[in-house]
Amino acid sequence: MLGSSMEEYLPVFLHLLAAAAIAAGILIASHFLGRRRNSRVDLSPYECGMPLLDTARKRVTVQFFLIAMIFILFDIEVAFLYPWAVLFRRLGLFGFLEMGIFLMILILGYIYLWRRGALDWDWK
Repeated sequence: MLGSSMEEYLPVFLHLLAAAAIAAGILIASHFLGRRRNSRVDLSPYECGMPLLDTARKRVTVQFFLIAMIFILFDIEVAFLYPWAVLFRRLGLFGFLEMGIFLMILILGYIYLWRRGALDWDWK
């Protein structure tokens, strides 16, 4: 029979088994009961109702991806402010100075990118 430590996990395994059975049942039911014909709107690239201005296969400039990566970079770095704000009182002056240095590096990087024109939106 199962050991005492494995008996504690039996309800968890049964729960996972039930969830998998329900998910499989829903997928099978939707396959047999669902609508099979796609309308013209379903096959279009955008379902917002607006007519397309240009083809969906148009090339995107590299600058678009550069701005997207810069946004993600600054967004992730700003996310480091939340744990610091939670522990602000416990970190004391050292934590304050450390975050000040971090923010100065972040601001200097932003100024550098701004002066280099990496954030300009006038694409050719």
